[in-house]
Amino acid sequence: MVRGLLNKIASRSLSLAGQWQQQQLRRLNIHEYQGAELMSKYGINVPKGIAVTSVDQVKEAIKSVFPDKDELVVKSQILAGGRGLGTFKNGLKGGVHIVKANEVEDIAGKMFGQILVTKQTGPQGKVVSKVYLCEKMSLVNEMYFAITLDRTTAGPLIIACKKGGTSIEDLAEKFPDIIIKVPIDVFKGITDEDAAKVVDGLAPTVADRDDSIEQVKKLYGLFVESDCTMLEINPIAETSDNKLVAADAKLNFDDNAAYRQKVIFALRDSSQEDPREVAAAKADLNYIGLDGEIGCMVNGAGLAMATMDIIKLHGGTPANFLDVGGNASENQVVEAFKILTSDEKVKAILVNIFGGIMKCDVIARGIVNAAKQVALKVPVVVRLEGTNVDQGKQILKESEMTLITAEDLDDAAEKAVKAAAC
Repeated sequence: MVRGLLNKIASRSLSLAGQWQQQQLRRLNIHEYQGAELMSKYGINVPKGIAVTSVDQVKEAIKSVFPDKDELVVKSQILAGGRGLGTFKNGLKGGVHIVKANEVEDIAGKMFGQILVTKQTGPQGKVVSKVYLCEKMSLVNEMYFAITLDRTTAGPLIIACKKGGTSIEDLAEKFPDIIIKVPIDVFKGITDEDAAKVVDGLAPTVADRDDSIEQVKKLYGLFVESDCTMLEINPIAETSDNKLVAADAKLNFDDNAAYRQKVIFALRDSSQEDPREVAAAKADLNYIGLDGEIGCMVNGAGLAMATMDIIKLHGGTPANFLDVGGNASENQVVEAFKILTSDEKVKAILVNIFGGIMKCDVIARGIVNAAKQVALKVPVVVRLEGTNVDQGKQILKESEMTLITAEDLDDAAEKAVKAAAC
């Protein structure tokens, strides 16, 4: 997930349809400890740390990795921001703690297997399966650093701020002048001059300038060579021994590069993802879960977004973005229905198919097969138009299923909203 600051800087059209268009872009998100390990391979300064999954591993790590440390940082690992200000459902406050070495076992034990709720997880929270133990570093200055992709310059954009921490979004809003943006020519790559501008934006007070410039160049190298879509360090900090250190790590990667970034994509933690989206990906369906009550199954991203817009126009809210694509099989349609019906918030389902490459009879047979495998407890509104539409309608008619048919998109949306309200 891109944090608030990057949303403001890399501004885009936020029409209703546009919001889902942004969310449809899938990006691999990895844990902080994985990001730190990757940064270390590129020669980037990171705190010494180790990820653990049990209290026994905590005990072993303290003995073998941190035998001479009086204090350690205990960081819960979930794929969401705001951990430090989060709250566990068992009552523990904060997903990040700095504690004495003899208290690490107790704090970590209260995190394992528990649900952490932050401003980015929603009220349902996320389960903490791993805890990242890090050395406590002596930080003298905290700053902000990020690299993202910028549409305006058609290339990477480095963002730097001389102040960092959890309030970066507020700082960007109140004091926009302290945010430095340095666009990088994607063909030339980062130059010493570019890196120097970034360091000037960070305004380090004790870190060696030349070393800091090299660190910025290494971070850019990681971003490009690993097919990142975002790299964020909050804070990037100066230490008392005059080093610039990445004290945090948030990295996203372009799913289109999975074929050449196999090692990185093997890090995917599907247990942290929406299970509906995981199931959809396995079925090769384009699905994004939303918070509404009308499940949508549509062919084509543009038609899907138009369908969601018109549902809103009639007073309803879509429960998802689901594009079955132009050549879905009957089995994929069945899987789509399974995903839609697994959402307890769904009060009605709207099937809106405009057959081109996708044939209406294939969709119809998929709906019938899905009804045999899935207990359809909610009303289903179907609008079919295009290739083999008559065959599709005949298949649905002969199935004797209880369906609500619609003649056009407006009619379908109106009927779906009405059905969901009943």
